[in-house]
Order: sequence, then C-alpha cells, then structure tokens
Amino acid sequence: MAIAVGERVPDVQVMAPGPSGPTPMRTGDVLGSGRVVLFAVPGAFTPTCSDYHLPSYLVRHDEILAKGVDRIVCIAVNDPFVMGAWGDAQQVGDRVLLLADGNGDFTRAIGMEMDGSAFGLGTRSKRYAAVLQDGVVTGLFVEPGAGLSVSAADAVLETL
Repeated sequence: MAIAVGERVPDVQVMAPGPSGPTPMRTGDVLGSGRVVLFAVPGAFTPTCSDYHLPSYLVRHDEILAKGVDRIVCIAVNDPFVMGAWGDAQQVGDRVLLLADGNGDFTRAIGMEMDGSAFGLGTRSKRYAAVLQDGVVTGLFVEPGAGLSVSAADAVLETL
C-alpha cells in the first residue's frame, strides 16, 4: 500500500553522488527534519524526467525555498553514478539533492514502485512529489499516468 498523508517516511539507506564518490545517507536524516519537497522520477536521463520534471524544480528553486521549504530532494531507482552524471548534465549543483535508491528499498517501502519492464527499465519508481514536515507527509501528488501534471514544480508550488 502506498504511503499516505499523515504517515512518516521510512528510514532506509540510499546513496548520494558526490565529488569523492557515492555517499551513503539515511532517508530519516535527509527527509526527517524541516520542510522538504521530495520528488521521484522513473529514471535519470529519461525524456520527461530530463526535459521537464527535474528542470521544473531547478527553475522554481528559489520560489519553492521562499515558501519555507528547507530542501528539495529528487530520488530515483538508479545507481549513484548515473544520478551523479545526470546531475552534472542538468547542472543541478546544490539546488536539488539527488538520491539514488539503487535497490528500490525506499520506493518499495512507501509503495511507489512501478513495473517499467515494457520499456526495459525493470522495477522503478512512480512519478510523484511529496511535501514533508519533519519526515511526515503533508502533501502527496502521484501522477495518474505517464504524463507530468501534479508532481511538477509549478503544481507543487501552488500547494505550498
């Protein structure tokens, strides 16, 4: 069952790309304090994720933070090396923290896995965004299909 508003995100290990290589992080530490906008993409370098979803958060970064958000985090079922290369290609810098959920542990724990086998992707994350306050979901926006409407930065910004 998918996580719901009012529930706490699980504390699992994920990886963040970094200049010295992948860095293990706990979702409880990264997502568990302050106000966080978390969004998930099915895969780095995929068309909608690279052309629209991540860029929407880069463009709206300052506006989102001005609404009292402490950090913006993107998670995907990819390895940390791919996430690092994607961050470099998208010129993310420190505006969005990229997290690699390589084994899908976080994604599975919150019930957001999807079957991307038809596209050769295997098990990935659904496309969604969540607003968290001290690790508790206060807003959840899961895309109803393959498009990008409720989880892009513009849509989330309207709810903050």
